[in-house]
Amino acid sequence: MTTTRVKPEPQAAKPVTQLGDRIFAGSAKGAGIAILVVLAGVAAFLLIEAFPAFTASGSELPGGIVVYVAPLIFGTLLSAVIALLVATPLAVAVALFISHYAPRRLAQGLSYIVDLLAAVPSIVYGLWGAWTLAPLSVGLSTWLTDYLGWIPLFAGPPSTTGRTMLVVGLVLAVMILPIITAVAREVFLQAPKLHEEAALALGATRWEMIRLAVLPFGRSGIISGAMLGLGRALGETMAVAMILSVSGAVTFNLISSENPGTIAANIALQFPEASGITVNVLIASGLVLFVITLLVNMLARYIVERRRDFSGAN
Repeated sequence: MTTTRVKPEPQAAKPVTQLGDRIFAGSAKGAGIAILVVLAGVAAFLLIEAFPAFTASGSELPGGIVVYVAPLIFGTLLSAVIALLVATPLAVAVALFISHYAPRRLAQGLSYIVDLLAAVPSIVYGLWGAWTLAPLSVGLSTWLTDYLGWIPLFAGPPSTTGRTMLVVGLVLAVMILPIITAVAREVFLQAPKLHEEAALALGATRWEMIRLAVLPFGRSGIISGAMLGLGRALGETMAVAMILSVSGAVTFNLISSENPGTIAANIALQFPEASGITVNVLIASGLVLFVITLLVNMLARYIVERRRDFSGAN
């Protein structure tokens, strides 16, 4: 009887870890933990300081915190949605032109110009909206009321100053345009060239190639960029505070002088003169904005994760 010796399989050599790799890994891990700690600290501060507002009596806060914050939530969401609806299609179109239509030199110049818009301070956008766009919008508001007044959004009567929710939405759209465009442009440039060439070789036009190969691949990037822009629009302060004429009304009328405020702008306008329970109320409204922004980011992450398994590269 013979026995066969089984040679032990050689163990895989452990990768050699250099000092620089360990430092980089530790720094990255520390940065991630630091972000979570800061986020938790901000949440704890908002909860502690906002608690007196949630427990305030009717004599201190008539109607309660819900009555105070509800119009601000409505105005914040309305202005951000208008900005998103205007900016997203325009940003996708600009990104497609830069990535697939414009000549190389023109595309580089346009990329620099679009990126430069992101560096313009919000107060400059506020001045432009208040002193230029608002007066120019008066004629448009009158026309919308005359011909489209049957739509609740343009019911009127139009504002004589132009400081309306429509102007705020347009200014916010210009502000978030560079963010969405930059993300969409980079994603479109990463679309598989083999798929693009295959579509063209089969007789597809350039638009058909983009619709079949580029847009499906970049869908998650478009959603991510749009959610980043939405977060910027939700938290914008100075531009909204300088443009909007606030009455506290809850209305879908975009061109009248009766406008709801936004949370961030209301905090900026009211905080310098606030004292006592008013400070806690403003911090409570900031907590609501914090929760809204967190929910928007979670929704964007959920949508992107659902579409991760499908892309033009798979």
